Amino acid sequence: MQQLSPRSLLKEKAYEQLKSQIQDSTIVPGAFLSERQLAAQLDMSKTPIKAALERLESEGLVSVSPQQGIMVRELSVHEIADQFEIRLALESFVLRSVTGKLANDDITRIRKNLQQHQLAAKEFDHTAAIKLDAEFHGIFCDCLGNQEIIRVMTQMREKMYRVIGRVFERYEDRIESSWTEHTAVANAVITGDAELAVNRLQEHLEYGKRVLLSPRR
Repeated sequence: MQQLSPRSLLKEKAYEQLKSQIQDSTIVPGAFLSERQLAAQLDMSKTPIKAALERLESEGLVSVSPQQGIMVRELSVHEIADQFEIRLALESFVLRSVTGKLANDDITRIRKNLQQHQLAAKEFDHTAAIKLDAEFHGIFCDCLGNQEIIRVMTQMREKMYRVIGRVFERYEDRIESSWTEHTAVANAVITGDAELAVNRLQEHLEYGKRVLLSPRR
């Protein structure tokens, strides 16, 4: 593996720190960002900050314009709907491809994720639940091994990180019901029932989509 130069490491550090602050809402949607202030906050020059912001813009997490400056984006209703449709199509393909073909190590990884998710539900741990949700859906992509699907799914999960967290925050029982739905998907995949796995996945994703697109209660 090629070692990153100090300059590249700084760019990566700036990117990861800013992305983390956006995802956990330390930097909220609609907030305007200043390269100078971010450079001071992260104790680095503006060059890696600029590179990080360009990367975040390419991923749809911030918008940059000469008139408005740099702003953290909130996904629109249409973007959220589109994200769920793409996820359903890709993940359905993935589940059909891996059902009944998982190695023992894959099954162990899935069951460990479900155990940790169940614990997060008992402790009402939003932060852990969001990460475990992303990990669960990523496991099957890893099992398939298609690098383009992994890349696309990773980018979508990172873009949806904050809005998925909103579902868990809005409904107190959602972490537990999400664990139940994940368990149903996993059991169907492990026992070799691809169509049942896809049906359970569709129910799982449709619930999240409905919550996010419905008016706030």
